[in-house]
Amino acid sequence: MMSERVQKALFFTWLTSVLATFGSLFFSEVMDFIPCEKCWYQRILMYPLVILYGIALARKDLRYGAAGLFMSGLGVLVAAYHYGMQKLPFLKEAGDGCSVVSCGSTYINWGGFITIPLLSFTAFTIIFVCHLWMVRTNK
Repeated sequence: MMSERVQKALFFTWLTSVLATFGSLFFSEVMDFIPCEKCWYQRILMYPLVILYGIALARKDLRYGAAGLFMSGLGVLVAAYHYGMQKLPFLKEAGDGCSVVSCGSTYINWGGFITIPLLSFTAFTIIFVCHLWMVRTNK
């Protein structure tokens, strides 16, 4: 049985994945930003988290979201690398040969550092840390 604190954390984790999913769809479908190759990898890792954590939340059983820990951890790495392609000169060249859209290009650059991969990194990190906390607390 899950404690109320773990259930709230699970809801927050699920909500983070929902917001990240709708955010990525907003950028591509409303703003007409074409996702680059690394963006697609991040989407592949994020979108299923809505379902996994949704089922875990509905059944009040964190085991249904177990794959989310691996997927969010991998998402942190992909998003960090993608952000590096945008901001670090020695990785910028690696992003230029990605696909139709360069992985090094930036559609948004709020405050000079907030880009779409940073938003993705933040969401994956929140999900990963929350999941670790829930596993540790739920024992």
